[in-house]
Amino acid sequence: MTFKALLATKTADRIETQVVDFDETDLMPGEVTVQIDYSTVNYKDAMAMTGRAPVIQTFPLIPGIDLAGTVLASDDPRFAAGDRVVANSWGLSQTHHGGYARKARLSADWLIKLPPSISTWHAMAIGTAGYTAMLGVLALEHGGVRPKSGDILVTGANGGVGSVSVMLLSDLGYRVVASTGRRELADDLRALGAAEVIDRNTLSESGAPIQPPRWAGAIDSVGSHTLANVLAQTHYRGVVAANGLAQGSDLPTSVLPFILRNVTLAGLDSVNAPQAVRLKAWERLAGDIDLKKLERVTRTAPLAEAPAIAIEILKGQVQGRVVIDVNA
Repeated sequence: MTFKALLATKTADRIETQVVDFDETDLMPGEVTVQIDYSTVNYKDAMAMTGRAPVIQTFPLIPGIDLAGTVLASDDPRFAAGDRVVANSWGLSQTHHGGYARKARLSADWLIKLPPSISTWHAMAIGTAGYTAMLGVLALEHGGVRPKSGDILVTGANGGVGSVSVMLLSDLGYRVVASTGRRELADDLRALGAAEVIDRNTLSESGAPIQPPRWAGAIDSVGSHTLANVLAQTHYRGVVAANGLAQGSDLPTSVLPFILRNVTLAGLDSVNAPQAVRLKAWERLAGDIDLKKLERVTRTAPLAEAPAIAIEILKGQVQGRVVIDVNA
């Protein structure tokens, strides 16, 4: 049997993608076969499909680091036909066929049963971006940052991680300051819950290693000078959760925020996070995320449009989340 899939191939240094008829016998090993309903496009997907970073490590490969759907067959007792499941990251789109297809065969260890309140569409509106945002919330809470602690900064606030972070934090009672380069979308960020919107340029240039404190904590998707300035402006015993490198992978800072203000820099790894951490994140998402707000910042696109959306993401032209309907 064959099914539609978006396949990435590489010729010399160029990655090309096209929708093909993929043979089910060519799926990779795994205990669980899933009928995929939806996937999504994250920043990492964009880097994978464009070759901006060496995410895909073997070719040809089906990209897509996220998928949600229904179990068709399982050799693992933890899952049965009919179970609704979600998979985020692991080896998907790196060494294992990912979510841009109508079927997948996966390790049972990579799957989580969806909470009853979250549909497969909502699971991909959340995706790795939203799951990472929740990891950021958990990191702030673990570090003792509470709504009464002070303002929380979210950088890259119009992106996937940023927009969900604004939603989650504001609904949990935090006063959220959103940093964005798209000031024309400030009203949209306020509708998600941001109390204040600032221009990203106020943080993107080289700054002093220690600056007047402004934030009790932050979720940063940008890296480089932006993250350095965020650290320099964080209050005593504040927590900064870092998950991205939109500006760059460098971190031009010093030890001063850490030894003078006891600031914690918490890294967020969504790829290899233990299953217990993932379960906690999805349980919290089921109770804490406002699905109506999420719907307002999410659009649905067919499978063939995923590569074009990837380019838009890298250009900073995509707001919020994009769900990929792999059956459209």
